Amino acid sequence: MTAANKSSFQKVSLAGLLISLGIIFGDIGTSPLYVFKAILNKGVIDRNLVLGGLSCVLWTITLQTTVKYVIITLRADNKGEGGILSLFSLVRKRAAWLIYPAMIGAATLIADGMITPAITISSAIEGLSIQYPGLPTIPIVIVIISFLFIIQRFGTSVVGKIFGPMMFIWFSTLGILGFNYIDQAPEVLQALNPYYAVHLLIAYPNALFIVGAVFLCTTGAEALYSDMGHCGKNNIQISWIFVKIALLLNYFGQGAWLLNHENQILGETNPFYAIMPSWFIGYGIAIATIAAVIASQAMISGSFTLISEAVRLNIWPKVTIRYPSDHKGQLYVPSINFILWIGCMVIIYVFGESSNMEAAYGLAINMTFLMTTILIGYFLHLKKVNRIIVWLFLLIYLSLELVFLVGNGVKIAHGGWLTLLLAFLLFTVMFAWWAARRIKNRFVNFINVDNYYDVLSDLSDDETVPRYASHLVYLTSANFKSEIEAKIIYSILNKKPKRADVYWLVHVDVMDHPHTREYAIEQLIPGKLIRIDFKLGFREEQRISLLFRKVVEDMVRNKEIDITSPYKSLKRHKITGDFKFVVLEKVISKTNQLSWKERIILEIYSFLKRFSLSEEKGFGLDASFVTIERVPLNIPQTSEVVLTRRN
Repeated sequence: MTAANKSSFQKVSLAGLLISLGIIFGDIGTSPLYVFKAILNKGVIDRNLVLGGLSCVLWTITLQTTVKYVIITLRADNKGEGGILSLFSLVRKRAAWLIYPAMIGAATLIADGMITPAITISSAIEGLSIQYPGLPTIPIVIVIISFLFIIQRFGTSVVGKIFGPMMFIWFSTLGILGFNYIDQAPEVLQALNPYYAVHLLIAYPNALFIVGAVFLCTTGAEALYSDMGHCGKNNIQISWIFVKIALLLNYFGQGAWLLNHENQILGETNPFYAIMPSWFIGYGIAIATIAAVIASQAMISGSFTLISEAVRLNIWPKVTIRYPSDHKGQLYVPSINFILWIGCMVIIYVFGESSNMEAAYGLAINMTFLMTTILIGYFLHLKKVNRIIVWLFLLIYLSLELVFLVGNGVKIAHGGWLTLLLAFLLFTVMFAWWAARRIKNRFVNFINVDNYYDVLSDLSDDETVPRYASHLVYLTSANFKSEIEAKIIYSILNKKPKRADVYWLVHVDVMDHPHTREYAIEQLIPGKLIRIDFKLGFREEQRISLLFRKVVEDMVRNKEIDITSPYKSLKRHKITGDFKFVVLEKVISKTNQLSWKERIILEIYSFLKRFSLSEEKGFGLDASFVTIERVPLNIPQTSEVVLTRRN
């Protein structure tokens, strides 16, 4: 999608509003399938519990989703993009410790992406048991989820075109079904009074469990921010009005049905399907299943985007990222697709029915909410928002989310341990990859490149040394043009002298903005040593071979350099000289000077390295033009070795 098309979709329009419905609100929009079922927990339908639970749902959606996300968090847009890592990119240079809430939030968000397809699709398909009692629904759920993950490799742009209209039908159905039932028990409107929520939390013996169940009504709120780049802040804020009304009407309709069945045991009955006319149940199940698939697709696509950002920010191993279509935001990450599918299968195997999954759902995303609150608080501070307002925001939302965390904590023994375990494993990967990079960077020795201008010029002109390549390209991590890694000089001069007509140094700087694509050129030794600095946004694909070739073509066009082959026979025919990339794979050869914690981190890093892309593939280099050299980062000193000589 072009920048112009992207901009047009982000403006308020019917198309933008429909896209918002299809992409943004799938997760939170399927919450009515299981929220009241979780609050009642198959028990006796109690009037105070229904009114109190409904009041809690109303004010949770209002405070957590409307105020925190729709009104406040959407203001923290990074050049039109959103999400916890996008937010982190806005504040990371001001406080290094913010990497921890960013990694925790990202890990728990992906863990939530594993359970969302399982619980939403299971809740929808279990409605079939109304018409077909005893029908085994788990195999159907497994087939649908597996098919959903299989089609990811082909892209979902075609299917995505119907997401908006289908979700409009879904939300309209929610609102109409709920509205039609409210008049059968109009006293349900008393739940508008927050008194019932407060009374429930104070007086009800299982209040903590209820808090954890109520939290399920807002679990999709993070998607409002994560997917902001797809359709724009204004479209999300306007379409949320319609979505919120539809959701609340449905919740109040379910509440009315429950009040009409006071003192009865809920059992396996799902209030969501109970408010449907009998003739509509088949259609309702079909629409609910489609909505559940759309919600799952949104979480899967969001996980792909999140991981691609994590790779660029160096908190996830370099993995294959494919672009199955030209549709904006269309990514496919095979490794994450497989991990998410495995996670879904494990959750279905462990819990089986959706009622059992409810105990595990919400705990991980609760952590994401907390981490987002911390990052938003710091963002507001950087934006010079009044300090009292910032602290008030942090006080209200950290308190609210900590209460939810305590409520969700009750679920740990009932299944919450699984999502915590999955989130912990994901966080371990992120932390180990990030920390190992920091450890290795400690041993990188930078030297002044201008000290080697003379020897590099002499080597380039020395015909007694065989020409290694016409153009020799090194990737450098030196941030300043005056510096270069000692290992690059070692590779050129000592590890078989590498004579070239032109030496190139290429540096990639990942910017805080999502879609920056800029470069700068510095001729350190005119015509012999050239440095290119790429500034790429954290959502840009790092295709260094292609970008480098484009820069060289521009330089040739501007007559800044001549890349004709130096060989007489080839030069006569104006054949372009050869280019060769040298990638230095840095290894720590001496680990006894590291602490035991650092050694564990490097062991995990070494394990992850086996499954990650090689350096040349990670930077999008053509392997046929790349030479890999392993170089030690820390060479043992000979002064440390004691030997006795005997004649």
